[in-house]
Amino acid sequence: MKFDEGYIKFNLNWEEKAFELDGDVFLLLNSYRNKLYHLGLIGVYDNGIGFGNLSVRHNQKEFIISGSATGSIPELEQKHYALVKDFDLQNNEVWCEGLTKASSESMSHAAVYQSNKEVNAVIHIHHEKLWEKLLDVLPTTNKKAKFGTPEIAFEIARLSKTDSGIIVMGGHPEGIISYSKNVEEAYQLLLKQYNIL
Repeated sequence: MKFDEGYIKFNLNWEEKAFELDGDVFLLLNSYRNKLYHLGLIGVYDNGIGFGNLSVRHNQKEFIISGSATGSIPELEQKHYALVKDFDLQNNEVWCEGLTKASSESMSHAAVYQSNKEVNAVIHIHHEKLWEKLLDVLPTTNKKAKFGTPEIAFEIARLSKTDSGIIVMGGHPEGIISYSKNVEEAYQLLLKQYNIL
């Protein structure tokens, strides 16, 4: 399953151009992305495929997300983030702009933002032991819903009705999502579980 990660499976409409990323938002995203990277919750597998990403809501429908294939980069620059302008869960389609393509997990993030207007930050990590520990203990997507499909997006939307929480991706081994009203709270939810492994 790991080898499926990192590949964009949705229909991507990418406009390759720089967008205005607020400096404070960039510093905030990067500070938590760096923490996740140093914990090994964002990174790269031996085969070169990257994993893990994070996003923050930009306005009602748009969000800023770390780019596709950035898991191997120790510290991101502004050019490594993309702005998701719109998305369609039913038709598995994303519209984005930036100097990099939006993460292959953009539909998972989109599902949370669409489902819960109180959520302003989403983090997606990989960790085998943590995934095994939380599987079917915390809210878990249907194991038949695979990475990169509309089915998993709808499962995530179904499970993200609370103001903050963790979702285990049942059909996406090692995949875990946290979400909350801000990126610090989303990070702390994961860290609390990680620290009691």
